[in-house]
Amino acid sequence: MNILAIDTATEACSAAVFKRGQLYERYQWAPREHNRLILPMVSELLVEAGLKPTALDAIAFGCGPGSFTGVRIAAGVTQGIAFALDLPVIPISTLAALSMEAMEDSDTVEVAYACIDARMNEVYWGIYERDKDVGVRLLGDELVTPAAMVREVAGKSGIGIGSGWSTYPEALGGQLGIGLGNVLSDRFPKAGFIAKLGALQLKRGGGLPAHQALPVYLRDNVARKPGERP
Repeated sequence: MNILAIDTATEACSAAVFKRGQLYERYQWAPREHNRLILPMVSELLVEAGLKPTALDAIAFGCGPGSFTGVRIAAGVTQGIAFALDLPVIPISTLAALSMEAMEDSDTVEVAYACIDARMNEVYWGIYERDKDVGVRLLGDELVTPAAMVREVAGKSGIGIGSGWSTYPEALGGQLGIGLGNVLSDRFPKAGFIAKLGALQLKRGGGLPAHQALPVYLRDNVARKPGERP
């Protein structure tokens, strides 16, 4: 199974190729440079992996939440490649990708609290648990709220991950009671974990037609301030 994965949803830009279980990856912290970087990254990785584009089985992408411009770039690039090569697409939550990274970093925790800075004093967040079939499984819903509204799953050991923890450490730590030793605050979504999650989904028949490579925003109206939203 050969999967191309891309993510441009946050300040980081990354691409990965998962070739029969071996991972090739590019990752760069590069705000506002995603359009310039992502396609050269893809080309370099295919050469490094020794794959022709026609040898790909699917394209996984970080569908959000994240930067509105960033998730549109990822969706647009994915659609373009998928249409050209007649490939299925696999949308992967950026919060799921962060959660999988957290689980791999600490094999003793039961849940991951993934939080991405959403600006306007809010975070995109979701709580994920381990799942042997799909990698990580969402508990409840992914939401965008003030950091102080993130709630703990009682009775389960947890780890925090994502840029929300850098921006709002006191609000999140106060609500969840996670010590600083259990927080990976400097992490952004990586295409390598999107590729791994995509491979698990593809095995279960999770591929979609190219036109369904759509972004997930969580916010209904980006022009409104938090107090003005319905």
